[in-house]
Amino acid sequence: MNKVLKNSWALFLGMGFIMMAYGFQGSLLGVRAVQEEFSLTSTGFMMSGYFVGYFIGAATIPNIISRVGHIRVFAAFASLASLVVLIHSVIIHPFVWFLLRILTGISMVCIYTVAESWLNDRSSNKNRGSVLSIYMVILYGTMGVGMFLLNFSSPKNFQPFILVSVITSAALIPILLTKKKPPNFKKIQAMSLKELYEASPFGIISSLFYGTIQSALFTLLAVYATSMNFTILEISIVTFLLAVSGAVAQFPVGKVSDIYDRRKVIVFSTFGAAIFAIIAIFVSRQMYLPGGLATSKTWFYIFFILFSFCSLPMFSLILAHTNDFISKDKFVAAGAGLQFAFGLGAMSGPFLCSVFMDLTGPNGFFVFLFIFHTFIGLFGIYRMKVRKSADNPDSQFVAMPQTITPAGIELNPTTEHIEEPYSEKVKEILERKGVKYKKEVDNDKIDEQAY
Repeated sequence: MNKVLKNSWALFLGMGFIMMAYGFQGSLLGVRAVQEEFSLTSTGFMMSGYFVGYFIGAATIPNIISRVGHIRVFAAFASLASLVVLIHSVIIHPFVWFLLRILTGISMVCIYTVAESWLNDRSSNKNRGSVLSIYMVILYGTMGVGMFLLNFSSPKNFQPFILVSVITSAALIPILLTKKKPPNFKKIQAMSLKELYEASPFGIISSLFYGTIQSALFTLLAVYATSMNFTILEISIVTFLLAVSGAVAQFPVGKVSDIYDRRKVIVFSTFGAAIFAIIAIFVSRQMYLPGGLATSKTWFYIFFILFSFCSLPMFSLILAHTNDFISKDKFVAAGAGLQFAFGLGAMSGPFLCSVFMDLTGPNGFFVFLFIFHTFIGLFGIYRMKVRKSADNPDSQFVAMPQTITPAGIELNPTTEHIEEPYSEKVKEILERKGVKYKKEVDNDKIDEQAY
């Protein structure tokens, strides 16, 4: 563990700043949109731009990294993300913000890909699990901290946008000052959607629906809370609870899924999320009743935690379930394919959810979550009737963030590590230093002995 931190501290620190800014920005834009009296539909449309950009970036970033390298890509797109935030405070218009969100999405997927491919290169088969665990803690922990920065100043002011930009720019410092040599980028091909569907129909369909759920949940939660007259502090609390409870839930839910049929765990989790979404609607309607009829927001927080506990581990469950039906050498490709399906669903989530909110009021947010979670559960029941569970000893649950890229999926210790042959130059250096190279070698030792 100490070795992992020693060799990757700059990257972890940089990603911590990035995620802090990301958590802050998401809540900030949602609250500001309501304060500017954007319609719910236009707000959802605007927020969906992030996932459009994410989808575009995921398809183009491998070529960019291959051409100019990890450090330049990280610096360029972190700078772009920092610049875009400032433009939000200057031009306040839903369509302009939609375009800016596209640029933010492109920037973030580039940053994720750089970070995760770098971490993957810095890890070995022995410590990939530890690297992934630390990465998960940093992602969710710093994002939660960023959500509390919403209390820094009124979203109506320009200062919060400046702070987001400053934090994003700070991420560049440890990355640009690192003396570690960046890796050669390894392009990871995804399985075709047809091949992936044949291997696991439930995996790809549930990933598609879950992308719709997650994008709506993370982009519109602050919009929902603002529409329900939550204070800025209360909005910070509810968004923080989302990030933390989802992270905490990964381990216990994953352990259960390694014991029982994963489809049953997914079905129970998704129906649990649907039930708690309905209860959250009921509780929220009681919060503003007069006198003794009103209920405490504490009850809303409790049921929202339970919702998050059931909902947020589901992508990792879906990934593990899909791996149950394929060979180990296809785990990374299948994960990339599921991320593609997730991205397709994510692009529509904020817009569709905002339409529900326009039609039924703010609680349309939870109505939307209820419907799509129910879709996943019903399809899961159907698949259990037509196909038996698989016993694949190579497949096990591994907690993965929803933002994971194909490069990050390779950090899963159950996958076969994709080896990159050394260049002739590296081989020459190793031979000159008297270092015997082999197919699998500790990258840290190469750094220390060869470079």
